[in-house]
Amino acid sequence: MAVTTHRALPAEIAEIQHRMEEIAASYGLDFFETIFEMLDYEELSMFAAYGGFPIRYPHWRFGAEYDELLKSYSYGLSKIYEMVINTDPCYAYLLSANAIGDQKLVIAHVYGHCDFFKNNAWFAPTNRKMLDQMANHAARVNRYIDRHGYEPVERFIDACLSIDNLIDPYSPHIQRKATPKHERSDAKKSKDPTDEEKRGKGRFRAKEYMESFINPPDVLEREQRLAEEKKESMAATSSFPEKPQRDVLQFLLDHAPLEQWQHDVLAIIRDEAYYFAPQGQTKIMNEGWASYWHSTIMTRHGLTDAEIIDYADHHSGTMAMSPQRLNPYKIGIELFRDIEERWNKGQFGDEWENCDNMDEKKNWDKELGLGRDKIFEVRQIHNDLTFIDTFLNAEFCRRHKMFAFAYNDRSGDYEIASREFDEIKKQLLTSLTNHGRPFIYVIDGNHRNRGELYLKHEYQGIELKQDYANATLVNLQQLWNRPVHLESVIDDELSTISYDGHTHSVKRIEK
Repeated sequence: MAVTTHRALPAEIAEIQHRMEEIAASYGLDFFETIFEMLDYEELSMFAAYGGFPIRYPHWRFGAEYDELLKSYSYGLSKIYEMVINTDPCYAYLLSANAIGDQKLVIAHVYGHCDFFKNNAWFAPTNRKMLDQMANHAARVNRYIDRHGYEPVERFIDACLSIDNLIDPYSPHIQRKATPKHERSDAKKSKDPTDEEKRGKGRFRAKEYMESFINPPDVLEREQRLAEEKKESMAATSSFPEKPQRDVLQFLLDHAPLEQWQHDVLAIIRDEAYYFAPQGQTKIMNEGWASYWHSTIMTRHGLTDAEIIDYADHHSGTMAMSPQRLNPYKIGIELFRDIEERWNKGQFGDEWENCDNMDEKKNWDKELGLGRDKIFEVRQIHNDLTFIDTFLNAEFCRRHKMFAFAYNDRSGDYEIASREFDEIKKQLLTSLTNHGRPFIYVIDGNHRNRGELYLKHEYQGIELKQDYANATLVNLQQLWNRPVHLESVIDDELSTISYDGHTHSVKRIEK
């Protein structure tokens, strides 16, 4: 059910927005026009369940997420303060129950997000008119439901959503396929047919009166038929794609035996998956950047004496670190502050790295004042993976008491495994690589010359969850309509998991 939008803000909130916008712009933040709207918690939960959009295609998962969010708020377990989406103009939603101090904080935070959406390179290829596109997707899916029934469409969407992470998130930025070289524009070559084209393929030169003897029609017809059969046979026995393809959804769109409406629904799921991908790639940076700016703006411009305590309480709650999980707000804001301080003091480069005097390093300050410019540069070109890889250092880990953890089979709990910087960084980068999900590639769409689909898991020391893998193969088989195979490592042995439409099987691959 859609919620009406474009409600006018209360005058007091509109004045706060105008002031915060001016302050944010004065710091150099560059953002699209930002439209704020007040929602109650039920409406905000609905928007959150829809991924921030007021209209999405109908599916049971949105209702389940809405129910979970609403109950979590009712039981006092969580609360959504705001929501902002990457569009032009940007749309942001405020919780009507928030106090004025919280509204100031949220609006300042939103302008940080909007600046990040507009200027970060990983968001550059995204569709800035996705609000309209989502509504278009919903209309198309509703038409298919009217024609084919709710249950068939819902089951197909279920199958598509189970594999919506099997995309190549770097493909919008990298040319995966070589562009064919354009042939020279040669007028004579393009206009004048070759001798073979003039007389027809397979024909010999012949005088007109000898044509029927030298080029018998029945022989030419037979040769042409044999050539076509040979071509079809070669196509049927050939493997494809030429190279492993990471974008499994695109491969299915190109080759799976889908009906027209199924093809369109899968294209919708893929389109939305690529739209949301940069948000997963930049979670730490995006939240850290927005938190940096709400903290800067609020502490210098936004607070009255009566609001300081509430602000400190809510800000510290957002930044709290838990032993059970990584807080992207905390890591992001502290790393941006660390970068700003290091570049202000000149704590970078060969001279800094090669200095072995700890007292000298402790008091190192070249007074360069490059910190603010540096963090703006960082927010423009990095994602979480390169952000952590480039700027996380041992001093930062020690200062914030970071550690690597591992599962203890004996106690049945996760415990501290190491406080060594290399181990901490390695574990963090591993969790961020591909959002911690496995790398799956299409290897062959005509496996064993039977039209079966063969995929490969790029094993990196972590085995697949078998129940997830089995369920995913079921859905892939539904889309491919032929047996599906997945090569992976099971119990330290290279194996193939297969599903033929009825049963699963596992076969060890002999080396």
